[in-house]
Amino acid sequence: ANVGGYLPIIEQGTGTAGYCRYRQAIPVGLGGRLDIDTNYGFRKSFLPQGRRKYSVLQQATAQEVMIDKISEGPITVFIIGGHTNFALLLMKNPHLKKNVEHIYVMGGGVRSKNPTGCCPKNASSSCQPQQCGDRGNLFTDYTSNPYAEFNIFGDPFAAYQVIHSGIPVTLVPLDATNTIPIGENFFKAFEQRQHTYEAQYCFKSLKMARDTWFDDQFYTSYFMWDSFTSGVATSIMRNSHKHNGENEFAEMEFMNITIVTSNEPYGISDGSNPFFDGLNIPKFILKKDGVHSGHVQTGLRDPFCLVKNGKGRCKDGYTEEVSGPEAVRVLVATRAKPNRDSNSSLNREFFKSFLDVLNRPQQTGRFNFTTQFPYYKQVFFRPDFGGRKLGKNVVFDMDMSVGDFLALFYLLKLPVEVVNIKAILVSPTGWANAATIDVIYDLLHMMGRDDIPVGLGDVFAMNQSDSLFSAVGDCKYTKAIPHGCGGFLDSDTLYGFARDLPRSPRRYTAENSIKFGAPRDTDHPELRQPLALEIWESVSKSLDPGSKITILTNGPLTNLAKIILSDKNTSSIIQDVFIVGGHI
Repeated sequence: ANVGGYLPIIEQGTGTAGYCRYRQAIPVGLGGRLDIDTNYGFRKSFLPQGRRKYSVLQQATAQEVMIDKISEGPITVFIIGGHTNFALLLMKNPHLKKNVEHIYVMGGGVRSKNPTGCCPKNASSSCQPQQCGDRGNLFTDYTSNPYAEFNIFGDPFAAYQVIHSGIPVTLVPLDATNTIPIGENFFKAFEQRQHTYEAQYCFKSLKMARDTWFDDQFYTSYFMWDSFTSGVATSIMRNSHKHNGENEFAEMEFMNITIVTSNEPYGISDGSNPFFDGLNIPKFILKKDGVHSGHVQTGLRDPFCLVKNGKGRCKDGYTEEVSGPEAVRVLVATRAKPNRDSNSSLNREFFKSFLDVLNRPQQTGRFNFTTQFPYYKQVFFRPDFGGRKLGKNVVFDMDMSVGDFLALFYLLKLPVEVVNIKAILVSPTGWANAATIDVIYDLLHMMGRDDIPVGLGDVFAMNQSDSLFSAVGDCKYTKAIPHGCGGFLDSDTLYGFARDLPRSPRRYTAENSIKFGAPRDTDHPELRQPLALEIWESVSKSLDPGSKITILTNGPLTNLAKIILSDKNTSSIIQDVFIVGGHI
């Protein structure tokens, strides 16, 4: 198996299943991976249908693509996420280093001071500052680790390998990105300049990010991370005749840094470090008392990291300024340059370039979905069962594995006089990610059953969400499921065939409303994705007197447990429960 970038190097074995040591710091549902995987719902509604798609056993791996391209000759590499893929390439193919001219990295925080989570000047004495002044931006776990930035924290050991590779590195850390927040003036200017499909798509995404932001500080908390890095990198490359990283958009400085991968004291064995624990010879022949041999943060609220009445002490993923043999001289962006036009409403030079480039007619997108298919109409197919005696009321609870989709096809093909599917409940705690709910909508549309409601269940198994920040949590059970072939990758794509399904007018969206606990109404709250319990309550109320429901569960029992716990009288309307799973 090609483990690739599915897991951080410290967790890698022979397959793609493994623990979420670092990744559990990233929110899973609303405001997290669900919204990223669907791009708030715009991925399906806006982007055209490409011919290329994931294909089982034919999809090239990241390693194959990189080896192919880097072998061709001199190349520059941008890393704007975790470093796992590129670190593995360098470790396995050191002969290719000579072809990599430069690496540009968005990540880390060297001398940064987090501007979010600070108490306003006029705040009462009861206000408690949170991340204010921290080096890092782990807003979900700053009480354990106030030093790390998400990209580097995703795989600190991989980032260490990249920084220490001997290849010239330019780093655009939080030091610089914290100085280019999405201000209200930029937002308004962007809203008025959407002359290309790509500009429209980007603005839709940015607006939804703002409209669903958890507080009222979006304009001072949301920064130009990756796009700013791309601008700085391309400007430096255009000015390659200069030798100190001079560019249009950021002030630069050389610093001596390293990546912290474990915590002092070094040379201990406390069960936290798979590179050393239980091994006579450490993995990768690492030094037994070296910088990688200390305690490695095990996850959220690691007791080792917690300090009573103080900031956390773990530094995993910290881009620390150091001297001595561990120091690597790196070119670092320290702040965004102000706009040279002092009369402009845009206060950063990069803002102007960003809007200019995104709206250029050259190399623009050819079409969006509706212009690619001008005759496409959003038609809801709702069958008329008038005059027919409907069969058993069934609620199908599925975790969206490939087998579950086959079961759904079977149920939909049965005569409605035998099985009347009242609703589908989705359990994203099994073999597919929550965003795969869009495949259910497409399948129902294909079968002419847009009348069947679909409810999204909890993204964590019971008692697995974090007690302090419920959007994140442990993967105690899902860690057994492979991320790659035979696992999430194949379920989320239906082995690649999901792209061939017709597009339903229904889809997951991040639309929300105050009525359901959101901080504000979005533009179309009526498109909000209903939750599993809401759908269950609606179906229960719609039953004729004396009618009951049969539940068929084809995945984890999280939804069923929540239903039973939500109402002690639930059992009175449940006729039978059929469970697929377990063994005797």
